[in-house]
Amino acid sequence: MRYEAPTTINAAVKLLAGKAGVARVLAGGTDLLVQMRTDRIAPDLVVDVKRIAGMRAIATGAKGFKIGAAVSGAELGEHKALRKAWPGVVEAANLIGPKQIQSRATIAGNVCNASPAADSVPALVAAGASAVIAGTKGKRTVPVETIAVGPGRTSLKKGEIVEAILLPKRPPRSGDAYLRFIPRSEMDIAVVGVGVSLTLDTKGVCTAARVALGAVAERVLLVPEAAKALIGSKIDDDALARLAAAASAACRPIDDKRGTKEFRIKIAGVLAKRAAQAAAARARGK
Repeated sequence: MRYEAPTTINAAVKLLAGKAGVARVLAGGTDLLVQMRTDRIAPDLVVDVKRIAGMRAIATGAKGFKIGAAVSGAELGEHKALRKAWPGVVEAANLIGPKQIQSRATIAGNVCNASPAADSVPALVAAGASAVIAGTKGKRTVPVETIAVGPGRTSLKKGEIVEAILLPKRPPRSGDAYLRFIPRSEMDIAVVGVGVSLTLDTKGVCTAARVALGAVAERVLLVPEAAKALIGSKIDDDALARLAAAASAACRPIDDKRGTKEFRIKIAGVLAKRAAQAAAARARGK
């Protein structure tokens, strides 16, 4: 195996594009190293991106936040402005393993690992996050929900790399939340995960919403029908019931040792209601 640690994004792209065998990007390494040790993959090239300028930084601007691909979940939790603006995203990122893992794991890696049960991804999708992708033809920005296309598979082309995750500036009277169900109290993989982000007007009526589901399909799902159930309401019982029904209807899960299809479908609706209530409470300043 060949290991490279370039100092520019262009050099990283060139390395990835030029390798004929299996190439992998190393940011936090919490998924990659485990996969290598268990012989699930045997890359010919590993490109460590942590030395590239900006990869370890969180930048704040008029349009929101730019989070470098090698920023750890622990660093997200220590960033006061980000934690205040997008608490659901930060909380989701901080559910990825224990403290030791959080000090290494990255949300960009969580996105690119393409696990349907990734914790940070539903929260990012609900927040309307985008990814900056660098490749041989330059850079492009895409919604986070378009990156994973199936378990362990992404839409990234050969030579492309996620440079940063973009979170928009949060509108006034907005809130987000992420909730998951796991069999144990800590350090487990989501059986179902739900991210909700919404905005209220001065009268408490929902004017915008995004709802995302994890671990209920081959990839994280953005569910417009669930968002429509909230928009125009004051997040009352009727709206929450419609939200739960839409969330459950969008599920296409599998049966496995962690949960049945029926269980996942029901829990998706329950968690969607609870996440919407938590997001609405935050939008009201509570």
